[in-house]
Amino acid sequence: MSLYDSRKGCAEHRNQNESWRNMEPTESPQCMRMSLGAAMTLGFQSGQFYRNARLYCINLLLTYRTGCAARCAYCGLSGGHPGITSGKSFIRVTWPAYTLENIIQRIAERRNGVKRICISMLTHKRAVQDTGKVCMHLRSSFDIPVSLLVSPTVMVPEDLAAFRSAGADKIGVAIDLATPGLFDRYRGSVAGGPHRWETYWRCLSDAVELFGKGNAGAHFMVGMGETEKEMCEAIQRVRDMGGRTHLFSFFPETGSVMSQHPQPPMDKYRHIQLARFLIDRKVNRAESFAFNARGQIVDFGLSGDLLEEIIDLGEPFRTSGCAGYDGEVACNRPYANSRPGPGIRNFPFRPDKSDILRIRKQMIRSGHQRIRN
Repeated sequence: MSLYDSRKGCAEHRNQNESWRNMEPTESPQCMRMSLGAAMTLGFQSGQFYRNARLYCINLLLTYRTGCAARCAYCGLSGGHPGITSGKSFIRVTWPAYTLENIIQRIAERRNGVKRICISMLTHKRAVQDTGKVCMHLRSSFDIPVSLLVSPTVMVPEDLAAFRSAGADKIGVAIDLATPGLFDRYRGSVAGGPHRWETYWRCLSDAVELFGKGNAGAHFMVGMGETEKEMCEAIQRVRDMGGRTHLFSFFPETGSVMSQHPQPPMDKYRHIQLARFLIDRKVNRAESFAFNARGQIVDFGLSGDLLEEIIDLGEPFRTSGCAGYDGEVACNRPYANSRPGPGIRNFPFRPDKSDILRIRKQMIRSGHQRIRN
């Protein structure tokens, strides 16, 4: 099932997409790529979200003719692919490009439905300077909070202060991998890329210190070869620093080195989602969980009744992202890491009773803490 409820929507998107391929300017900061969901929210693209989900965050991405200098094995933009003309997907969907002026105009027209804007950097020599310019332009145009998903590899510590001066209120650091070995394998020297584990964690620590606890966080991606124990420990490390975790399920990107790599089993993702919720909300700590010899969670260290109550809330299985001024998650990324349908991994809305029943069935596995079905 596609992002759209009909094939007509997909065809319309492909036809409309041709118009931006030859547009000028073609690079940031004058031009930005935008997630397909954001383009639909602002009326640049047609289509409908499955189950009438709504996106409250406009996700923007810097773009350059030379592409991204990183070599992340799982990313559709990796390997120096050309910027806006590549047609490559990123986080499962295409990212059409528009001028920043047009984007600002559309946001101003629909600002009541936009609770946050997020700018994602590429690994590019101009990315820091251009990110600051775009952020400042957005913040001077309307009072909508702006998050930055930064690339520590091309930054120096002073850049975070410059981003704060430009108006950003939250910082995201896409560490992605739960262990230094996996990071090096898929993002670092083994992958032929420039990123380093220590650089990313240092940037996150600096961001928490400068922007304040709760205003910086890490992205992690489940399904890259880590154990549940390793992922829980990484999430706990972020929380102990004063940060939060935004959780993703691996989804194979067409054209990436890992295009044939399978998604993680649903039971693994559901258990880590629940663990993240407990850790981030300080309900319990990772060291209080029990794990088996394979590093799987077998007990969350809570009474059965309390665990059942938390699962019934549905909140642990919703998208974890930056909030708007109202305190609710704005960056809910509908269907960014799974296809629409019964197999939703991050719910962009509150799961209903039938969803909770399905989640419970997805979590059941023998020898683990009993989950009611």
